[in-house]
Amino acid sequence: MTQQKPPARAWFITGTDTEIGKTHSTCTLLHAARAQGLTALGMKPVAAGAELVDGERVNEDVAALRAASSFDPGLALLNPWCLASPVAPHIAAEEEGVRITPGPIQDALGVLRQRADVVLVEGVGGFRVPLADGYDSADLATDLALPVILVVGLRLGCINHALLTVEAIERRGLLLAGWIANRIDPHMLRPEQNIDSLRARIPAPLLGVLPWCETRDPAAHAERLRLPD
Repeated sequence: MTQQKPPARAWFITGTDTEIGKTHSTCTLLHAARAQGLTALGMKPVAAGAELVDGERVNEDVAALRAASSFDPGLALLNPWCLASPVAPHIAAEEEGVRITPGPIQDALGVLRQRADVVLVEGVGGFRVPLADGYDSADLATDLALPVILVVGLRLGCINHALLTVEAIERRGLLLAGWIANRIDPHMLRPEQNIDSLRARIPAPLLGVLPWCETRDPAAHAERLRLPD
């Protein structure tokens, strides 16, 4: 009888807001894991905004995670809920007459954790994005029961956004495993002082700092990030 391997280590990736580099950070972490000889997969359970490619709906962020992963297990596992309109997911789902539920996500994650050493689960937007009436991305993180990695987009106001998100994560009883500082504003003043302020206030390790650059190449920045211990 073949013995089933232990499930992969997995983390839930959230951010201080939308458009703060969650996907780039997740892809960079995937490359960091692969550089250690680990088999790594990235999934995005809910995505809003997609184009038809060879008869399949493909979201841009999901395509990036797919490319950064060790292998391609298929879109059905990488992105159980793919919605056409690039709007808030609960609105896109309502327009399509569907309700986002955690069951397909939990099932897909269970399969992926048997096929890899590391699975990174990228959330949608910030930590409290509505997915359905009475259900949001924080509820999803709670249902998945994974430790959380927080991506902080470095721009004016990021300290407040980061600390409010940390508070929300802790209130859910989830473990904040670490955070990533991502330079998204090349004109931000005093970025290092902001990072120092966050390090003094976030009760989790800084996993790395991603620099600002016009061309975001996650493989080129893999050495800047590390997985949580």
